[in-house]
Amino acid sequence: MHPLFQKADSLTGTIIAAAIEVHRDKGPGLVETIYEWCLLRELGLQRLAATNQKIVQISYKGFVREEPLRFDVLVEGCVLVEAKAVEKILPIHKAQLLSYMKLLNVPVGLLINFNESKLTDGVSRLILPGANL
Repeated sequence: MHPLFQKADSLTGTIIAAAIEVHRDKGPGLVETIYEWCLLRELGLQRLAATNQKIVQISYKGFVREEPLRFDVLVEGCVLVEAKAVEKILPIHKAQLLSYMKLLNVPVGLLINFNESKLTDGVSRLILPGANL
């Protein structure tokens, strides 16, 4: 089991509630960056550590480099949130989130589509393969 899985698992409800609060205030139809910014502020109000940029080490066949990675929201170092404002979530959106989760070694991800009239209809929870075993 991933060492941060239990912590991440217990935080997802709080993060979804924060996203619902943002959606309740702003509604659907805005650009993703607005939702990201509001979600960062809402999580801060709830005293959760949240960030949206990080330098990561990329390794490939013995080569290593540091790369700035711009992701939407990383909460408490263990839940990665990808905020979308699209008509429909596509498989590539989930694949991108999983790729970021692997790079950051984050056990749980939330894909949240703010372009829904009822936000909970746009929430997908992803688990890094093997993180919950």
